[in-house]
Amino acid sequence: MFTGIIEAVGSIAGIEEQSGDMRLYVRTGALDLADVKLGDSIATNGVCLTAVELPGDGFVADVSRETLAHTRFHTLSVGERVNLEKALMPTSRLGGHIVTGHVDGLGEIVERKEDARSIRFSVKAPKNLQRYLAAKGSVTVDGISLTVNAIDGECFELNIVPHTAQETIMTEYVPGRLVHLEVDIIARYLERLVGHDSDTNNNQGEGLTMDKLIASGFNR
Repeated sequence: MFTGIIEAVGSIAGIEEQSGDMRLYVRTGALDLADVKLGDSIATNGVCLTAVELPGDGFVADVSRETLAHTRFHTLSVGERVNLEKALMPTSRLGGHIVTGHVDGLGEIVERKEDARSIRFSVKAPKNLQRYLAAKGSVTVDGISLTVNAIDGECFELNIVPHTAQETIMTEYVPGRLVHLEVDIIARYLERLVGHDSDTNNNQGEGLTMDKLIASGFNR
């Protein structure tokens, strides 16, 4: 688990193709690795990666075909900067929201504009993720916990304050760039509970229904 609060910006130091999948070497910059052990998880642009080697200035991780199919990692290049966050500890503050490090899909930056000292972005979400997004709700973009300002059709709006821009890779975003999206896990579980899952093979029993919620006074 992660919080979506980026701890450091690192860079891709090496990319090795291995029998159809990939091994990444990530230099972690200012990220404190003193408490990181082999097998620990580090979110890299929002993707949970397992450290299989610790060369001292970063970590090495294997990237499976499944991860490559659902992220933009296949387009990474040596030198590219990435957001980094170590796994959440029980004693940590939950400064963002609960983030799993499992990318749900790719969004596309469609607009960027300056707004005083902030940067405003419009991000197009894949159709299958749009129902999980709500104004003032949470979304993870390249591992960053952010608040959705507004929903405009298939796009959602973000307002990025100077601190977030400075501590992440978001200053590099331009229209056309693809970004990793992870929707709020609570929204996913709520959908499952109320029985709106379109995959009938996954629906076992009636579970919690909208009629039950209304009968219990949860809908006005």
